[in-house]
Amino acid sequence: MLVARRLVSTFIQRGNNSGPSGLFSRPHGAFPELEPRYLQCTCCWRSRVPVAGFETLNANLIPTAPCTDDLSLDTCFTADQREVILRTLNNATELELAGVKLLRGRKSVNIVDYRTKNGPFRSLESVVNVPLLKHKSALVVFNSILNPLKKEKKVKVQLMKFIKPEVDRAWLEEATSIVSIICGTNKVAWAHVDRGMMVLDWQQLDCPNFLKGTYIASSYLNDISNVVSQLPPADFYLVEKPSISLQNTTLFPIMAHMRSVEAMLFALLEPKIYQTDSNTPPRVLNMMRLAVGRHFGLMVGESRTSGAQAVRQMMTESVTQKLPRLNFPQDLLLKYRNAFQMGRGRGGEELCDALLQAVAFYELLSESSR
Repeated sequence: MLVARRLVSTFIQRGNNSGPSGLFSRPHGAFPELEPRYLQCTCCWRSRVPVAGFETLNANLIPTAPCTDDLSLDTCFTADQREVILRTLNNATELELAGVKLLRGRKSVNIVDYRTKNGPFRSLESVVNVPLLKHKSALVVFNSILNPLKKEKKVKVQLMKFIKPEVDRAWLEEATSIVSIICGTNKVAWAHVDRGMMVLDWQQLDCPNFLKGTYIASSYLNDISNVVSQLPPADFYLVEKPSISLQNTTLFPIMAHMRSVEAMLFALLEPKIYQTDSNTPPRVLNMMRLAVGRHFGLMVGESRTSGAQAVRQMMTESVTQKLPRLNFPQDLLLKYRNAFQMGRGRGGEELCDALLQAVAFYELLSESSR
């Protein structure tokens, strides 16, 4: 009891000594009036920390006064902002001014002409004397100069990073035609396309010995030899490099199958060992499957979706457009016009991939040479 009495008396004494703002003299729920530009301690309500007002912190970010039509443009911006705007308008070239919002076309030309005739701008208000620039449009221009928009760079797939082995670009550019080859689980498809983007040959061949038994080498060799014997002559043969993850152990049989077919195609189509320092280019090249998928926007994460819709669109454009992306002969259009319709399964995926790989090769080669 003695301890409790002393504790209560101590609180009462402190409250009386603190005057009208003491602990018990303050009405319940009332807070002391906060002075501007100060932060007050919520424990004792006495300690105060001076801080800058919001208008001070934002002085370099926003105009000092709301900009209306009846206000001068110079009063809408700080001295530092006016200096930046005038320096840009007085020193920027016509091409640089065209990169500012609302200054494309005739307005940038008018600014340069006005500077030439009347000298540099000395105030923001004088900018409205330029033809086609009024109060509201000048405000947009000034804010665009102070806060330029950053342009995002479009990521492009570079062809040379996805062609193996590395070859001289000049050899690729001199090629008159290529054969794009895709290996499936039970068939091999190819597309023969020339530099004029004309499809010369497009077909697939069943390989009954694929993924049968214990992957007998002689059986594989018979199927691959049959395919190679029907391939048309070309400057380069592009063999798809599959993108099977090594961490997925359930796909090891498929990976072994793909690697076996790929090795046999290289051996049969490239009669001699390619030397990197040779003056003769290799005939057989690998092209990464992921690169083709990214080029046509077929990637969902790290997985590639079907390219049947892209092929159907190119076949339609070949008939309806004067300058299509790809030209098809009449017999191939009639042969495959219904082969890639929705709901018909995935029987033509190898054909689609062979055509897309050939188109991606030429288009990426053209883009990388610009």
